[in-house]
Amino acid sequence: MIIANPIYDIVFKRLMENKRIARFFVETIIGEKVEDIAVVPQEYTYYSNVKKKKGKKKAENKDTQEEWEVLSVIRFDFVATIRNANGEYKKILIEVQKSNNPTDLMRFRTYLGEQYKRKDIIEVASDKVEKALPIISIYLLGFKLHDIQAVAIKVGRSYIDMIGQTEINQKNEWIESLTHDGYFVQIPRIAGKPRTSLEKLLSVFEQKYFVDDKGTIKEYEYPVDEAEVNLMLELLKHAAADEKTRREMEEAWWAEQRAEELQKELKEKDKMLEENKKSLAEKDKTIEEDKKALAEKDKENENLKNEIAKLKRLYGIKQ
Repeated sequence: MIIANPIYDIVFKRLMENKRIARFFVETIIGEKVEDIAVVPQEYTYYSNVKKKKGKKKAENKDTQEEWEVLSVIRFDFVATIRNANGEYKKILIEVQKSNNPTDLMRFRTYLGEQYKRKDIIEVASDKVEKALPIISIYLLGFKLHDIQAVAIKVGRSYIDMIGQTEINQKNEWIESLTHDGYFVQIPRIAGKPRTSLEKLLSVFEQKYFVDDKGTIKEYEYPVDEAEVNLMLELLKHAAADEKTRREMEEAWWAEQRAEELQKELKEKDKMLEENKKSLAEKDKTIEEDKKALAEKDKENENLKNEIAKLKRLYGIKQ
């Protein structure tokens, strides 16, 4: 089956806007049953090297006078009702962020800070109240964490009695609202025949078997026995066949290429600047050393003049 590459933001956005797929995606990643899920209306995205679009920040290339768009971070927020292993229901905020650049760390932190400010309306004893919801963060990384080989990583929390050095089994609502679990998926490390539901979900994002030179269209070659995975593939199949979507993905690919070139140019300029600073520092050091040497010579000359003056006085030689 020929499908559009879901790592592209325009395609990933379409997937996450489908409620059934969003539920399957979230519950498969976090390993808990999602009874209901809703997209939070607010969505924050950051742009860089933007191609002519109103309301977006622009960066112009002086050589070609062209403007490019790169959606460096895409984010979706969901309010989900989950049922844990004990059969208990709780409402939580799910934050999904996708980035292809490790330098987006501060943007991740900014988003997370915004989420901690959020309040949601929930029903308590037939009344509606504002409440800060617990947060779960899911990060889809388009780059590798060089010191961790695992494809999918869960960073969980546990309550520890620091005096007794024992684990506390109870969860506290107040603490839960101030701390959160994190899930990290390294997209470039996804490979191999999928076996579990999680591997089948992630196999859709595998960065292999491309049928074009831009990595926008790929072939999915694994057997499909999950209804939700099949739904994802059908949506991606239609996206691959849609000329408008393919054109947008190709534009994004060119934008990424140009952004990489610009980053390379900036690194080279930074390197040259650093070398120039180092060279200037060495020259300043040499000048300072020369000044010091001249000062010492001047002192030696002054001492010699004084000695000569003394000798002349001693032997009655007129000045």
